[in-house]
Amino acid sequence: MTTPSNHRPIVDEPVPQLKRWGAPELERLTTMVDQASLFYWKGPQTSALLDEFRRHYPLKYCFPCSSGTASLHIAVASLRLKPGEEVIVAPITDMGSVIGILYQQAVPVFADLDPRTYNLDPADVRRRITPKTRAIMAVHLAGNPADMGAIMAIAKEHKLAVIEDCAQAWGTTWQGKPVGTFGDLGCFSLNDFKHIGCGDGGIVGTNSEVLGPGLGKWGDKSYDRVKGGRDPEDLAPNYRISEPQAAVGAAQLLKLNDIIAKRNRAGSLLTSLIESAPGVLPPAVVPGNKHSYWFYMLRLELDRFKCSREELVAALNAEGVPARAGYIPRVVYQYPVFQNHNFFGGAWPIRDFGLTKMNYKEVSCPMAEAILNDCSVLTLNQEMTDSYINKVGKAICTVAARLAK
Repeated sequence: MTTPSNHRPIVDEPVPQLKRWGAPELERLTTMVDQASLFYWKGPQTSALLDEFRRHYPLKYCFPCSSGTASLHIAVASLRLKPGEEVIVAPITDMGSVIGILYQQAVPVFADLDPRTYNLDPADVRRRITPKTRAIMAVHLAGNPADMGAIMAIAKEHKLAVIEDCAQAWGTTWQGKPVGTFGDLGCFSLNDFKHIGCGDGGIVGTNSEVLGPGLGKWGDKSYDRVKGGRDPEDLAPNYRISEPQAAVGAAQLLKLNDIIAKRNRAGSLLTSLIESAPGVLPPAVVPGNKHSYWFYMLRLELDRFKCSREELVAALNAEGVPARAGYIPRVVYQYPVFQNHNFFGGAWPIRDFGLTKMNYKEVSCPMAEAILNDCSVLTLNQEMTDSYINKVGKAICTVAARLAK
């Protein structure tokens, strides 16, 4: 299926490029340079970051930190899990979702996913609960909200904590309410590649009066910045943000609503254009929810095509569609670090000491594996006009029709 050298692609313009930074960031950074200190505590830029964050997410207790991974580690640590206790999590996610679980000597338990939203399947979450389960981590993949109604009901029934991984889900809502405000803790990423970013940074927040007052200590060496002094009661890492990061992050938050509105429009338009394409399954968005489309993932019914996924994606590329085959290389539990239980110097102490019998070589989440085997990820951003998205939709429909059996 070679493409003629004189072929004119349907998407006959380059992928629109983002201009991420500008006057708002420069203004805050210029002001910051005149400060006497760039330390986060009571710093004007960090204070502004939290003020802007709370305009979108009304969380009483917040800690700004160095990354989204750090925010998740802080959240897990704040639950004071005992070695060998378990956290249920999705198998299609970034390593940042599970690093904090492992570092706190807890056990990631992978539950399978819904075939069209790519988020935790509540029914399988129930099946994975054991007497050692203490929490559920809901990952809102690509900006599509997990089923927070079902997850919160399960958590309440079994007295489990809920952590929301919102790294890919700025601006996402479930039934009109922002994700990150349902569970006990909401975790956000300001990584350079997210909807908004400051290079690297994160925020963890809660409205819990049990977890909230001590939340910041878990990312600041267990130092109490409110009372003062260095007399730590727990072992905690240093995950503090800095004033330069906070300055850029605060400016980025001013743009959030506009960014999400444009991404949601582009993603929704693309779905409407390709939902009748043969063999193409767009992501499912439950009515009443808002998808913020950090990227656009679709699935391909490969038995309906006369070619492989890779060949189909190559045909899309030839038509100018910014698509790639697959997402992460494999489900997280199949990574070598999990297959070899190579978490601490080639060992996994809690397993060696008999505190868990988990063997990741025996874990299976068939739907998650199927999703990675037949999915394709498309670049989507807020600079894409309706005209551009219409061309992408036309190209997908054309290629799918041409290569269908």
